[in-house]
Amino acid sequence: MKKGLLGTNHLNQILQELLNKSSDQIERFGKIFRLNDRVLQTENDYDKDVFNGDLGYINKIDKINETIDVLYDDKVVNYDFKELDMLIHSYAITIHKSQGSEYPVVIIPIHTQHYVMLKRTLFYTALTRARKLAVIVGSVKAMRLAVKQTDTSFRTTMLTEKLL
Repeated sequence: MKKGLLGTNHLNQILQELLNKSSDQIERFGKIFRLNDRVLQTENDYDKDVFNGDLGYINKIDKINETIDVLYDDKVVNYDFKELDMLIHSYAITIHKSQGSEYPVVIIPIHTQHYVMLKRTLFYTALTRARKLAVIVGSVKAMRLAVKQTDTSFRTTMLTEKLL
């Protein structure tokens, strides 16, 4: 989840302070963006050729022209300061944002604070994001709740009918 002490918003603030002490920074939309911050694109932008879920690093902050450059795998994308609402810090990301990706190490906070998210399918998804190592931090009670809770919701999509 994003909210709460164990939410990605709070964890990103703490991790940024610990991992990136760069003094070259700007503040926009209530967030501090620093040189070398790890960021994630939150929406598709076909003009910039970046898409929801793309991960990169801020590699230039130009305060005169009010732009930043983000280095993605194979390209540098330039953002005006007014476009920074398309970026979030990605030291910590939600399970939803991580789907379809793998990481060498995944740290999974699991606590009853996020009771509504304690489902076996989400826990499984979180675990399977780890390529080499998964570290679970939290309470045994929360992990038991997650493992026991099968998602019994049924989705009515009418997909079969639409395909026929």
